[in-house]
Order: sequence, then structure tokens, then C-alpha cells
Amino acid sequence: MAEYDTISKHLIQTYPDDFIRFTLGRADIEVLEVLETEQPTVEARRADSLIRVRIEGEDALIHCEFQTADSTDTPMSRRMAGYIGRAIERYGLPIFSFVIYLRPGAGRRDKGYYIQELPGHRVVVEYQVIRLSEIDGQAIIEGGHPGLLPFAPLMKPPSGVSVDAWLRQCLHATEALPLDASTKVDMMAGMAILGGISYELSTVRRIISQEGFMDAIMRESSFAQYLTQQGIDRGIEQGREEGIRESTIEDILDVLEVRFDADAPGQFAGRIRAIDDLQRLKQLHRAAVQVDNLDAFQHALDAEA
Repeated sequence: MAEYDTISKHLIQTYPDDFIRFTLGRADIEVLEVLETEQPTVEARRADSLIRVRIEGEDALIHCEFQTADSTDTPMSRRMAGYIGRAIERYGLPIFSFVIYLRPGAGRRDKGYYIQELPGHRVVVEYQVIRLSEIDGQAIIEGGHPGLLPFAPLMKPPSGVSVDAWLRQCLHATEALPLDASTKVDMMAGMAILGGISYELSTVRRIISQEGFMDAIMRESSFAQYLTQQGIDRGIEQGREEGIRESTIEDILDVLEVRFDADAPGQFAGRIRAIDDLQRLKQLHRAAVQVDNLDAFQHALDAEA
């Protein structure tokens, strides 16, 4: 899902003020610079965004990570503890950290902290979790922060507005921005690609074409052209399939927790997350709903697909 990361990083680096107002909920912050995010370790790691700011006369860092889906290989809390620790070591400044989850349903298990409870060696690292699907999209449209508009289709639409109508509304809000034409089509290109996280690709294309924006996006948006050259159609489809896989995994774990035991997801999470076959995951979801006990689910998990 590198395309989604590319777009998200491009937007936050281009419109840092908009994202800082969104994450911190205040406008009295001066952006000083967007920092290089590669952190020197034995294995180079790159945070998504690190911005140096001044708050009430004091320098600080704003750190944002964009997540399309839940972090499965390494828990997000551990990743954030690493990013935050390395940023503190390198810059020695206070840091405000955020994880922004793009896909609906992602991040439900992220509690926003890493904690080590060892006597005399206690470690607590906290950060804020933002799930875009829980954000009032209409407020973002009305807020006058253009850097956030490409993410609006992933947010909560107004009551009674269908998902198709919401995407149309987001496109027209972008068209109405007091910006030059090339900037607006770049934003629409970003909106179209990010929309593939929540919408069927064919639906996104159909709506953009019906609203009369597709030709301008493909003709005038250098960003769209770049992504097309990188095989964006394939990337969006793969990203959508991965999103379905991640959603199915989370649904299985939720069913196990609700039906049987709060500790049940932990018993099976590793093996379930290692399954790539979506059909196999759907079978396990049905099993989680239908079996009478955890032993029966264990049997289904051990069985051949």
C-alpha cells in the first residue's frame, strides 16, 4: 500500500498547518520545518512525518504515522515507542505523536500506548489514535483546510447521506476551493486514489467520470500521472484486497472475544494473521460464529482449508 503512504506523506508535507490544526485542535502553532524522517539505526527506519513547530514560544515535534490497516507483524504500540524514542534521542524536544488510521475498522485495538511494567524499569509511551471513519467529514469540508480534503471520503458522512453522494460532495467541495486549477486536480487525484481504501475502484471511477472530473485529473494532475506510471490501478486493487483481508481477521478476533473469552483473540491471533488466503479466512469467520466452544474453533483452525 505504498501509494496510500505516498499520497498521505505528500499532503502532510505540503499542508503541515492543516494537519497540525487537525491533530492538536489549535491554530496558534508556527511551523518551522518538515524534518527528514529517516532514523539512523542498524536497520534504517523511516517515520511518516516529523514536523518541527513552535508552541507558545517553545520548540516541539509533531509526529504522524499513517496506517491503512492494523500493524500485524509488529504491534503499533511497539513501533510508536521506537519512533518516539529515536526522535527524542535525535532532537531532544517534546513530541506530540499520532497514528492516523485510514481504513474503516482499522485501529480498533490500538489503545494509544506502550507500557512495560517491570519494577524499577517502568516504561510508558503514549500517543493519540485517530480513526478517520470516526471523524465528522462535514466539519472537515467546512473547516477550510484543503490539505485534509483528499481524506474526507474516508470520514463519517452527514446523517442520511449515502457513500456515493458523500464522495460526490467531497469532489465538489474540492472544486470550490479558492486554489489554482492544477492544485485542485492534484487533490482530486489524491482523493480518487485514497477513496480506493473504502470504495470499490469501479465506483470511484464511475462517480468521478459522471461528475466530469476524470479527464482533468488524468490530463492535468502530475501526481496522478506519476502514480499511473507506477501501476496505481494494480496497487489500489491489491490495497483494497488487503483491506478486506485485514477486516476479516479483525472480525474473526472480535467474534471470538464476544462469544467466548476476552483472552481468546490472543490465543489464535498469530496464526490467523499469518493466513493470506481470503477464502480460508472467511471459512474461519463462519466457524467462529457457528462453533460451540474454543476447542471446536481450534479444530477448524487446524483443519486443512
